[in-house]
This record gives sequence, C-alpha cells and structure tokens, in this order.
Amino acid sequence: MARYNKIYGGPVQENMPQVHEAICDTAVLPGTGVVRTSGKFVPAVAASKGRIFIVQDNYLALKDVDTAWPAGDRIVAMELLDEQLFRGRVPTGTSIVQDAALSFNAAGKLVPATAGTHVVAFANETYNNTSGADQLVSVRAAKGYTFA
Repeated sequence: MARYNKIYGGPVQENMPQVHEAICDTAVLPGTGVVRTSGKFVPAVAASKGRIFIVQDNYLALKDVDTAWPAGDRIVAMELLDEQLFRGRVPTGTSIVQDAALSFNAAGKLVPATAGTHVVAFANETYNNTSGADQLVSVRAAKGYTFA
C-alpha cells in the first residue's frame, strides 16, 4: 500500500511573497539581489544561479527603500519567483529597456545581460537611470535562461 494517496503535496495556495531571513556581512540596499552561501546572504553576481533573492525594505525598523540594511544584520529577502513582480535595483548610468534580459553586476544590482551571462530577470518597464543614484525598476524573474 502506498504511503500517500495523492501526488500533489500542497500548499493549496503559495504564500506571496516567499520571504527568507539570513545574516548579511555587507550593508545592502533594498532591491539588491542576494544568494545564500554557507547560511548567509551575499550579493549576487553575474554567475549566480539557483535560488535568487531580492532584499526587502527594512519594514521592521520602519526604514524606506533607500536605507541600507547595516552590515552584519539579519536581513529579509524575497525569493525571486517567476509569477511575481519585484523592484530590482539598477546602478546609476544604466539604461533598461522593457522586456530586456537582466543579469547582476558584482554588487548585486541589475544590468542588461551580455553574452554568456545568466539571465535572472526581464524588465517590465523602460528606464534610463540618469538620476545620479541607484533606482528601482519593475522586473519579473526568468527561470533557467542563459543569454547566448
């Protein structure tokens, strides 16, 4: 006799968004991409694959989206799931075009993907960041896609 009598194990509806907590040794701004390494969050890079997270604003301390989480804090990050929209951080001087493939730079910020880089998201809007500061843009995750 089978241990289970159903194949689908649930949940009936996925909690939105999937939130995770971990220590991050560096200060990070909300909207930065991170990955978990040895139980800690570190900024994602162009070669990062697997579970990708986007740092959430520090609502626990009533901070806004432009206030960095301090180095060494337990931060809150949301798993980048493909059926949800997120706001990812792009560096100043970066031009993003709607539907463009995006990858991470060395600081976990989204930039247009180049040949051979792992695509983590697609832009939902066009934005030319000439503001002089990092800005947030609307993105949707791209699962299992490599820019060739």
